[in-house]
Amino acid sequence: MHLTTEEESILNGEQGETKQQLMEILTGIGKVFGAEEMVPVRSAQVSGASYKTIGEWGLKWLASLDAHATVPAVLNPVGMDRIRWEEMGIDPAFAKKQLEVISAYDRLGIRLECTCTPYYLNITEYGDHLAWSESSAVSYANSVIGARTNREGGPSALAAAIIGKTPKYGLHLVENRKPGVHIRVEGEPKGADAAWYGALGYLAGKISGNRIPVFSGIRPGRDQLKNLGAAMAATGAVALYHVKEITPEARIFSYSTEGLEDVIINADEVASLFTGEQADAVAIGCPHCSPDELMAISDLLEGCRVTMPVYIFASRDVIDREAGYVRKIESSGARVYADTCMVVSPALERYDRIMVNSGKALAYVPTMCGAGAVIGSTKECIKMATAPRP
Repeated sequence: MHLTTEEESILNGEQGETKQQLMEILTGIGKVFGAEEMVPVRSAQVSGASYKTIGEWGLKWLASLDAHATVPAVLNPVGMDRIRWEEMGIDPAFAKKQLEVISAYDRLGIRLECTCTPYYLNITEYGDHLAWSESSAVSYANSVIGARTNREGGPSALAAAIIGKTPKYGLHLVENRKPGVHIRVEGEPKGADAAWYGALGYLAGKISGNRIPVFSGIRPGRDQLKNLGAAMAATGAVALYHVKEITPEARIFSYSTEGLEDVIINADEVASLFTGEQADAVAIGCPHCSPDELMAISDLLEGCRVTMPVYIFASRDVIDREAGYVRKIESSGARVYADTCMVVSPALERYDRIMVNSGKALAYVPTMCGAGAVIGSTKECIKMATAPRP
């Protein structure tokens, strides 16, 4: 790799041991993947935030660092709502460790807006270079916005936040963003909601693997695109996808599908995932809810009372901005939590089966929560949550 004079000085330890260690991480990754240089990033999003996933050794490593972020950076969801953790039933011993993790990141200058949807917080534009680590956020940034980021690991995203740069390889390069498989969707239902697109992504991720898919036959909006990409990142390794005539690069470059593997997914295959099985809890917000999603949930719950535990997850910023919708939701007995999600919090490990409206959650809940998962539309989730109980 070609390093600038300043980058060399950091690598040589002239700006402190922590920065040297973090630059070693970045240059090591760059060498492995054949990067020729570093590229400045506009923002970073750092995973490895839940004590459930990083444990004591991760906490000790964070506590050993002595530096400060040089670009805007936010944290991924942690294991609990930082304010309402007792209400969630979080064990105090876990909470103590989780707060130590949060404090360590705060000391490093990472904004404690613990969310998998950083694109709701700061303006991110087409062509921006980023260092984001949460798989669904990476997919949204690359695909829906047309920004450029690889899926960073927690340490490399933190390193990029502090150094302000990341190795220029992979999806930072235009030539690596071309589609590798064509997925034709047949029979998209009229008014298909985000859950339907999550189920589509659940299937498409398994087909795509680590290839970049280009879709035809669908007309998704932003929340549908969010769920589509999140699911593909969970069941495959899809960090970028294109939708003909919809996503920015598909409009700019008009990608040809000639010579690509052509795969058909029909609506019946997607519908087969919606089994209608009963659950003992409902969880919505994987990825975190948008303002529009909170509005829709509040409308569905108006005048209702929930008859089972209902967890809604969104970023604290969105919750604060949409306080009216949140009050309506919580008047039903449902709860809207910030900072965390169904996947990384131990709070949902107490249930046997959880109904979700997310293809990503459908993939992760069984392994991360030890519970069965059943997918339904947002409307179906609320219907089950408010149904009379024997």
